[in-house]
Amino acid sequence: MTRAAVRLDSGETGFSYALGRDHDKARLAAVCDALWQSAARQAEIERHVLAPIRARLAHERQEKRERSAATRVDFFTLVRGED
Repeated sequence: MTRAAVRLDSGETGFSYALGRDHDKARLAAVCDALWQSAARQAEIERHVLAPIRARLAHERQEKRERSAATRVDFFTLVRGED
């Protein structure tokens, strides 16, 4: 687990935790968190950071659904005419 905390020159503070040892990833997430604290920057962060991540995750979920649908097997039971 890698933790990062940053304070921007404008005073906003951001924190992040990232799995693994990727210090750059943790630092960038903390910077995004700090920028999100400013109402003026929220739309920018949403458009340039969060929207692409949401789109990528949605695409990955769709691909996973398509792969699993390709291997789907429908089972049905035949009813015999005996009582």
